[in-house]
Amino acid sequence: MKKGLANLIFISLILAIIPKIAGAQGLNQSDTSAFAQIDFIKTDFNFGDLNQGNKAEHIFEFKNIGQLPLILNNVLTTCGCTVPEWPKDPILPDSIGVIKVIFDSTSKIGRQNKVITIRSNSKKGDFRLRISAMVLPQEKTKNK
Repeated sequence: MKKGLANLIFISLILAIIPKIAGAQGLNQSDTSAFAQIDFIKTDFNFGDLNQGNKAEHIFEFKNIGQLPLILNNVLTTCGCTVPEWPKDPILPDSIGVIKVIFDSTSKIGRQNKVITIRSNSKKGDFRLRISAMVLPQEKTKNK
């Protein structure tokens, strides 16, 4: 009789706990304000015409529109000609941050399209920025 009563109490507890667990999971999935959220003012930039060998830079501005601090874990580029600089400290909610991108046109020629991938704790996951340029060939100096 004790074993049957113990099983009944155990099953009752499980049945009482399951709806609370399911309700809490549903709340977390739909409540997006409890995350960091990155929002860029502009996600692409065209440097226009660049002479081969020149360096150009652009600053992408973003805001944390979420409720938790935004942490940029890593910023990756598609090649070594593009170098990003980003904040290592958390960006607080409603605060603004910047990512500076430096493009080196040495050994490049023609249309260049580069992607910068931001890895963070943002609700949106990975975020991509794009830069482009038309690299003009370097004129060779004539010997006199």
